[in-house]
Amino acid sequence: MKLIVLTVLLALAYAKHEEYIGWKSYYVRPVSDADFKIFAAMIERYELDILSHPISSREGVILVKPEHQAGFEHDAADAGISVKIHRDNIKQELDFDDMQLERHNRESFARNGGRNLPYDSYQQIEAINDYLDYIGATYPDVAKVVDAANSFEGRPIKYVKISTTNFEDHSKPVIVIDGGIHAREWISPPSVTYAIKKLVEDVTEPDLLDRFDWILLPVVNPDGYKFTFTNSRFWRKTRSTDQSSLSSVCPGVDGNRNYDFHFGPIGTSSSACSDVYRGSQAFSEVETRVVRDILQEHLSRVALYLTMHSYGSMILYPWGHDGSFSHNAFGLHVVGVEMANAIDKESLPNFPRYTVGNSALVLHYPASGASEDYAHSIGVPLSYTYELPGLAGGLQGFNLSPIHIQQVVRETWAGIAVGARRAGDLFRK
Repeated sequence: MKLIVLTVLLALAYAKHEEYIGWKSYYVRPVSDADFKIFAAMIERYELDILSHPISSREGVILVKPEHQAGFEHDAADAGISVKIHRDNIKQELDFDDMQLERHNRESFARNGGRNLPYDSYQQIEAINDYLDYIGATYPDVAKVVDAANSFEGRPIKYVKISTTNFEDHSKPVIVIDGGIHAREWISPPSVTYAIKKLVEDVTEPDLLDRFDWILLPVVNPDGYKFTFTNSRFWRKTRSTDQSSLSSVCPGVDGNRNYDFHFGPIGTSSSACSDVYRGSQAFSEVETRVVRDILQEHLSRVALYLTMHSYGSMILYPWGHDGSFSHNAFGLHVVGVEMANAIDKESLPNFPRYTVGNSALVLHYPASGASEDYAHSIGVPLSYTYELPGLAGGLQGFNLSPIHIQQVVRETWAGIAVGARRAGDLFRK
């Protein structure tokens, strides 16, 4: 009987990531504006999955399905765009990363012995929700956990409101931070839960607690996040099945194309099977409606909105749909640079320095319906997307080794702290 069970377990382990058999990842390096336009056309033609966007100063990393590799390589060569193999066996890489993650999980459990949320391994949604409940129960004077809604599959979407005045002092600016809208970006939720830790459990900068009210939502997309642990590592979207006639076979919506700002035309798809499927209408997803409702409820006081993504070491601001600049472009850039400088001071040499700028111009890839644009469009003066750091080796972007989690969350917190203080100064003015 034991032999049968072992055989089944081994078969299940081998079967995981089978969808990625034959997939490869590539470095890609467009240089000129013409290169970027050609590359943008290739994204749709060859269903390229962008792990890290190429920018003018840095190559990107993309995933390519087996059936598109020859065509992609041929067209890139014809256009003179630099392309080279990053990893030629994605399934093997993911299997190896699973073994590494399992080892880190065992070591983390042995070391931490029940500590609520260690930062030496990635945590599944249940552990994150348990941590939020622990924070609310243990620190009721400053932290209140809100069960905002249930996801499409029925999981709670939880956030924490942190305030010394129970959100009743309307002269205090509000800082809103969310993470995990793109399910596969595992480093994003820890950057938000660590901010909770620094505001409630390990308060080394009390002015940030005294001066501001905070709303922190670690995992906007719990269904997709769970799915990346149990089924498909590179799953990006939600898991809804009610948006299209194809949704039963191609579930989900790209939450960061689902907001009601220039919804639809740029950098999105009307096909449910696309990774950038925008949904049937703006705010079709309960997950994005939760973020919308947080921003709208506190709009008169929201001074800073940050949405955490990975990877690429970038701080991006509106307008991302067309590359134009908002009325507050100077303030957005100055505060963005200050946040980036604070992060870079704490960073390690093997992490790239942060790039700051307009989202569409930095990425050479405009996209409509993003949360950073939506928040700014309704009146949030400072609104940014953080693309957290990753490493070039292996798949060290989305699968950034757990040994780097502590470093990333600490340096990101340094940026958050500077951004909050600058937002507070501008809010008073």
